[in-house]
Amino acid sequence: MTAVIYHNPDCGTSRNVLAALQACGLEPVVIDYLSEGWTRAQLLGLFAAADVTPRGALRETKSPAAELGLLENGVSDDALLEAMTRHPVLVNRPFVCTPKGVRLCRPSEVLLDLIDVPQGVVLAKEDGSPIIR
Repeated sequence: MTAVIYHNPDCGTSRNVLAALQACGLEPVVIDYLSEGWTRAQLLGLFAAADVTPRGALRETKSPAAELGLLENGVSDDALLEAMTRHPVLVNRPFVCTPKGVRLCRPSEVLLDLIDVPQGVVLAKEDGSPIIR
């Protein structure tokens, strides 16, 4: 199975998801979206595949969302998409793509919709707590 992860190496959830993919024997394509950036078309395709809106994918904390006025009522999807292309950190993470679908894997347990966990493999977060559903 192939997998792609839109990853932020400074994010604990993103690191947990990447480690879980690897523990399942996958070597995903890792895209550091903070350095790569986004295009509007990429975001539209990713959000459509994951069935999330730009508002649903907006990272509200530890991002410039508030100072850019993006948390206010009435901010359009177009305005959010434009801001996300200018400030990649505004996109929540990690997004994971596998043949089973695309999801914003926040919390980490959402990953379980996208992978088959081999028998005997126990997936855990960095703090040692299990990734279970």
